[in-house]
Amino acid sequence: MGTGQELYKKAKELIPGGTMLLSKRPEMFLPEHWPSYFSKAKGCKVWDLDGKELLDMSIMGIGTNTLGYGNDEVDAAVIETVKKGNMSTLNCPEEVYLAERLIAMNPWADMVRFARSGGEANSIAIRIARAASGKDQVAICGYHGWHDWYLSANHNGGDDLSGHLIPGLSPKGVPKNLKNTVFPFHYNNYEELLSIVENNNIGVIKMEVLRNFGPEDNFLQKVRDLATQKNIVLVFDECTSGFRETFGGIFQKFGVEPDITMFGKTIGNGYALTAVVGRKSVMEAAQTTFISSTFWTERIGPTAALATLDVMEKVKSWEQITAIGNKMRLGWQKLADSHNLSISIAGIPSLSTYGFTSGNALAYKTYVTQEMLKKGFLASTHFYACTEHSDAHLNSYFEALDGVFAMIYRCETGEFNINDLLEGPICHGGFNRLN
Repeated sequence: MGTGQELYKKAKELIPGGTMLLSKRPEMFLPEHWPSYFSKAKGCKVWDLDGKELLDMSIMGIGTNTLGYGNDEVDAAVIETVKKGNMSTLNCPEEVYLAERLIAMNPWADMVRFARSGGEANSIAIRIARAASGKDQVAICGYHGWHDWYLSANHNGGDDLSGHLIPGLSPKGVPKNLKNTVFPFHYNNYEELLSIVENNNIGVIKMEVLRNFGPEDNFLQKVRDLATQKNIVLVFDECTSGFRETFGGIFQKFGVEPDITMFGKTIGNGYALTAVVGRKSVMEAAQTTFISSTFWTERIGPTAALATLDVMEKVKSWEQITAIGNKMRLGWQKLADSHNLSISIAGIPSLSTYGFTSGNALAYKTYVTQEMLKKGFLASTHFYACTEHSDAHLNSYFEALDGVFAMIYRCETGEFNINDLLEGPICHGGFNRLN
């Protein structure tokens, strides 16, 4: 057992759940054998606590580092800020410069609020949208964080968030009087959303613009028209999808503008910054309620975001990571076909995932992670692209994965039992969402 696994055993005694983020729990990858902690990260490489170098062909910091770990230009800006001071009694000017930049990128918008996490940004947007609409009820589609307003959907009488988050999630700790304030609807099912709106007092529609597949039958425009007609605030959650296929919100691809959008993950290339961008007519409602936090005023976040935006625009990172993601998807399919394996590929190109069409899918996923780790790769069935992923990295990855797929085929034909090949428990299932 390596140093990382030993430390995780201690962590589970000290930290409820072991980690701060469900998606980073070792059980999601390789129970009892995942390295768990890093000592250094640069480009698309990670070093564990024992100094072993690993190529990250997995989730790249949960999709935060599209420019790679430790981008020199972004880090230089942050280091300069650290030297000058991160906090003060006065405000940092960078938040004003960043607000100007985001509004220039989104000419439909007029005002911005900042936070440091995606869940916070989602809660801020909901608070502002409810205040602006004067109505409490929200229709949602997608994953929007961990706060009470969102998890309350599972008080409605069923497992309403099963298709948006995790099946069987208990809303314990969420006040029961929030029942019937949030109503999930399925992507591309306009009639379901229309029924929710017509039978409830909906003030906000909040949705991910794109999940595992794109809009059909003019879906996004229909949602926009419905929101306008019914005086509902339309919120596009781009915390995950932003800056991955466009320089900004992925909604640009479809010509449909929201009243509020949120950006996170990619905007600071690993540094904490999220933005709530919206129309003045809606955003000014923030003044009628209370939204305030000390660490939303620290300087590193907006400094990193300004530098990240400069680098992304210069190198057109969204084009690069989309191309890399498409190469990965093509390689997965070719490898599966060559070994007579059936897989399904989902997500947008830069946030791609595949799954084996088999009753042993989770066991095979675990085996992939187990064997690829031995070969020096952090790998699962997800791949989040960054600009540092080269063709050479992909080639070495596929060369290593080839033998793993070959053995999985032999398990599928009954020659071997996959459970006999696993060196620990099967990994846990993940989120039922885009990433």
